[in-house]
Amino acid sequence: MIPAGTRAPDFELKNQHGRIQSSADLRGKRILLSFHPLAWTGVCQRQMEALEMNVSTFEGLNAVAFGISVDSAPCKKAWAESMNVKETALLADFWPHGGVAQALGLFREDAGTSQRANVIIDGDGIVRWIKVYPIGDVPALEEVLAFLRDLDS
Repeated sequence: MIPAGTRAPDFELKNQHGRIQSSADLRGKRILLSFHPLAWTGVCQRQMEALEMNVSTFEGLNAVAFGISVDSAPCKKAWAESMNVKETALLADFWPHGGVAQALGLFREDAGTSQRANVIIDGDGIVRWIKVYPIGDVPALEEVLAFLRDLDS
C-alpha cells in the first residue's frame, strides 16, 4: 500500500454512465476513492449508499466521493440503477484489470479484486489518508468525513 504523502497515480476511468472521470480534471478538489471488492453484494451496496446519502456533505468539504471496483461500466450502471445511486459516480477499474487498485497497492491478487479501502487525495493529488477495512465490514464513513473536516483546521 502506498503511504500517505505520496503523489496519487492519475486515473481515467469510466463511470456507470459511460463517461470518463479523470483525476486531472479534479485538481483543487479532494477525492475520496471508496474501493469495494465487487458490485452486487450487500456490504458493497451499503458502502455505496452511504456515499450517495452524503453527496452534499462531501460538496461542502470541497470533496467528491467515488465508488470504485474492478467491475465493468455496464455492470456498474445496472447496479447503480438497482440501488437508486444517481449522484455518486461508480468507477470501473476494469481494464487494465484493477489498474488503479494495483497502483495504490490495494489489489488482492488471489481474489482478482481490490481491498475494501478508503483513500483521500488532496487537491494537489497527494494521498492524505488511506485505510483498509475487513472485507466483510462497511467502512465507517464518519471517520472519512472527520478526516476531511480536520484538513480544514
